[in-house]
Amino acid sequence: MKVGIIGLGDIARKAYLPVIATQPGIQPHLHTRAPATLHRTGDAHRVPREHRHERWRDLLAADLDAAFVHAPTAVHPELVADLLAAGVPTYVDKPLAYDLDDARRLTALAEEHGVSLAVGFNRRFAPGYAQCREHPRDLILMQKNRVGLPEAARPVIYDDFIHVVDTLRFLLPGPYDQVDVRARQRGGLLHHVVLQLSGESFTAVGVMNRLSGSAEEVLEVSGQDTKREVRNLAEVIDHKGQPSVRRRGDWVPVARQRGIEQAVLAFLDAVREGRTLSARDALRTHELCEQIVTAVEPPRA
Repeated sequence: MKVGIIGLGDIARKAYLPVIATQPGIQPHLHTRAPATLHRTGDAHRVPREHRHERWRDLLAADLDAAFVHAPTAVHPELVADLLAAGVPTYVDKPLAYDLDDARRLTALAEEHGVSLAVGFNRRFAPGYAQCREHPRDLILMQKNRVGLPEAARPVIYDDFIHVVDTLRFLLPGPYDQVDVRARQRGGLLHHVVLQLSGESFTAVGVMNRLSGSAEEVLEVSGQDTKREVRNLAEVIDHKGQPSVRRRGDWVPVARQRGIEQAVLAFLDAVREGRTLSARDALRTHELCEQIVTAVEPPRA
């Protein structure tokens, strides 16, 4: 199976390539416009020179069976549209695009061509989070905080807070009927944002503080006098009377702990089996992100 890897930044090199390149029957084809990065990465993963492509059209001509897009978000619409038009099942890092209309267009294009389009919401596959769906979830609380990283609202929401938004949607026990957004901005920079989703008998709250005391990610789900807490996707604490702690095993790879390995394998299995994956549910997360951006950004003059 010929698999394109487009964009060779940290996320591709450290998280995805170590999984993809070790799968049996996979022939990686690398693409970046930076020759030094291309050949350094190709050498590290023993990718033959003829499978390293500096020019986009050369990669498209390689007759790919699937592709992973890890390029900057700003170029997602163009790259993903080319792949879908060529009939290549495509997995793309979140978000699909910064512009909701582009995300809608790509989703529709995939459906028009009958091609898989998957968005990299790896936390849906992370064991600590996926197992929370088996727990009572009257109240869901999630924090994903940063240190010294206030930025403009749109990139914060779409590049980072989108993980919180999608995880809450993934864990909701039913449809929500109320959305509440609160935020603090100074000088055009977003300092923190709080999202609350409410439905019949449940509440879900997501928080991101870009000026926190530490970089951390904490998820809590509770109900029926029990609580499950997941810290940094690695430590699971069950509270029922006395807390019990389960930590990531010493030999568990980080990519598996964070759900990246499972997301990759699920996508490749679908390609092998000829199943078409839809981006419609991922698009709903993008639509909620746009609702948050609209609530947070000051009105344009």
